[in-house]
Amino acid sequence: MAATIGVIGESRAGETRVALTPDSVKKFVGLGLAIVVETGAGVAAACPDSDYLAAGATIAPSAAAVLSTADVILCVRAPAAEALAGMKPGAVLIGLLNPHGEPDVLQAVAASGVSAFAMEFVPRISRAQSMDALSSQANLAGYRAVIEAAEAYGRALPMMMTAAGTIAAAKVFVMGAGVAGLQAIATARRLGAVVTATDVRPAAKEQVESLGAKFVAVEDEEFKSAETAAGYAKPMSAEYQAKQAALVSEHIKKQDIVLTTALIPGRPAPKLVSAEQATSMKAGSVIVDLAVEQGGNCALAKAGETVITPGGVKIVGIANLPGRVAADASSLYARNLFNFASLMIKDGALVPDFEDEILKAALVAQGGAVVHPALKTG
Repeated sequence: MAATIGVIGESRAGETRVALTPDSVKKFVGLGLAIVVETGAGVAAACPDSDYLAAGATIAPSAAAVLSTADVILCVRAPAAEALAGMKPGAVLIGLLNPHGEPDVLQAVAASGVSAFAMEFVPRISRAQSMDALSSQANLAGYRAVIEAAEAYGRALPMMMTAAGTIAAAKVFVMGAGVAGLQAIATARRLGAVVTATDVRPAAKEQVESLGAKFVAVEDEEFKSAETAAGYAKPMSAEYQAKQAALVSEHIKKQDIVLTTALIPGRPAPKLVSAEQATSMKAGSVIVDLAVEQGGNCALAKAGETVITPGGVKIVGIANLPGRVAADASSLYARNLFNFASLMIKDGALVPDFEDEILKAALVAQGGAVVHPALKTG
């Protein structure tokens, strides 16, 4: 009997993305699966019910109708407790479950008895690149952060030479040159800004410079070894942080826009911009903190708010930046999910191999318990 893939509307306030698009419906149908979508689930991401129907999905009148029939539930964020309670015994849940940041939610997921996979834990290996949801969403977050910064800045970013005089190009400083940071650099450059960037990972220097930005960092021996095998930044020593802070402090004073993008998996976001550094910027300057949902890189940032200092510096803390480009974010995320879920499908049936290295790495809950070694307590 063919397995059924289900999607319900996202329950988190402000979540505009959807985990399944009409294009991915076609791909799942091609694998012999049945698809059921709660009515209206994709409206905020420009995916109307009519497009799902045309692609081969069935539209259900309620979340309960989806949950009671689906063998696999795809989600952006973890469903609410009442939704989890309505899932079929032995069902599979796949999504961005924020296992480090929301342990209570993870416990609720585990208690529901489903087999849950967190897309955050998809390993960074070549075979899993097409499933890397963190990268696909960070890419769009970096783009959108520049758009938000430009709006908050209220001035032109490129240099403009006019009969009335010349407008100087905006100076943009990107802190953290991972996926989001590199996209922010590229976007700011396309808009005509003068861009500089910093990162503690040595490999980032070449990437930053390849995009036409200038690299800013204390390049000592600690800097040269500041990257994990998985490509993430390592926490830096207090000594290095002090040297880097002094360099950055002088640099920040001269910037019009600062974008902070640094995240370390399983840890609070590192503080990159102190209150003193933020307030040293001139009136009208802007800081956009992409890490605000994990505590923020800027000491003055507040999730969901724009803080304006007495000196007129705007500190923008928008939560869920990918949700501001919901159609594209959903399209990429749905492809990530399709590629991941396809590992469990054979001849239209759900047959997950829990020893597969990708599935094993992403499995966070099974049999009523949290099973991922990085999340177990006690």
